[in-house]
Parts: sequence; structure tokens; C-alpha cells
Amino acid sequence: MSSEKSEFIELARLCASGDRKAQEKLYRLFYGRMLPVCMRYAKDSELAKDLLQDAFIKVFSKIKSYDGVGSLEGWIRRIMVNNAIDEFRKKKNDFFLMESIENVSDAEEEEDVDNEKEIKLKASQVIEAMQELSPAYRAVFNMFVFEEMTHAQIAEKLGISLGSSKSNLSKAKRNLKNILSKDLLG
Repeated sequence: MSSEKSEFIELARLCASGDRKAQEKLYRLFYGRMLPVCMRYAKDSELAKDLLQDAFIKVFSKIKSYDGVGSLEGWIRRIMVNNAIDEFRKKKNDFFLMESIENVSDAEEEEDVDNEKEIKLKASQVIEAMQELSPAYRAVFNMFVFEEMTHAQIAEKLGISLGSSKSNLSKAKRNLKNILSKDLLG
């Protein structure tokens, strides 16, 4: 076992015992690594910070269940993502507009045609553009692209149809491309 892994296991053990200094150390250690994860799901930095804070509360309440198998960072990241998805699911009825699915296969074909020249973008530009997507598009895009979930998994997790997942991903990609194009050209 690497010294870093055993250090993290000890840090997790101390956090589980209620050691405030260890909790602060864990928070400081992973804050910068987890904020970008939350930013991908949030419409702005304030919401991302709220998601991050809520998720850290869950981390500290569940840290006793961390068994040292796998990385502590991966374990914390999973809590961050699940927290963001749970928050989306809670508010889903407020903003999840189920658009009619005219022809999902047309949307998928449209993606294949889009083989234009590659443009170099900064990660911050992409995250800012993602924050302009509707909450539904942003959630599906994140789950598919970053969490590598299948459309079936996304549909189940969000309580939507498979077709809605596919349609939302296609529209998210199209909207993201339009947003980034405007930013680069204008």
C-alpha cells in the first residue's frame, strides 16, 4: 500500500472519530479537486459551492463507511456527483421540461455529421458554457460524458425515458456547440 493511501486511510479514520482538525485537513485537501466536479452540475459558482458544502457534510457523516478499498478521492467524488444528481432530482419538477421527441434517430445522425476541425478551448470556457445549458441538458450531459453512464442508467437515475435522455444529450451538445461558437466568434 502506498504511503499516500495509508495516509488517507488514517485521515479518514480520524475524521470518522470526529477529529475536527482532520476534517478541516480533508476539506482543504479535496475542496479544490471537488469544486470543478460541482461546477459541472451547477448553473453558477454559488450553487456549485452550495452543492460542495452539502456534499462535504455527507462525506463527514458517511466517512465511517469508507473501508480503504479504492481511492479516498474517488469515494468523495462519488458522493459529490450523487449529491448533485440528488439535488437535480429534487428540483426536477420545477425545471425539467420534457420536450417532445420528434425523432431521436435524426438527432443522433446529426451528431455524426459534426466532424469539424478541432478548436482548443480552456476548461474554464467549457464549464462556463455548460452552466448556460438548461438544468436538464446539463445533468444528462454530465452524467453521459463525465460519469460515463449509459442512457439507460441516466434514464433510471433521473426518472426519465430513454428517449428523453438521448434527446437531451443531443440537444445539450448542439446548444453547447452554439454557445462556444458564439463565445469564440463574438
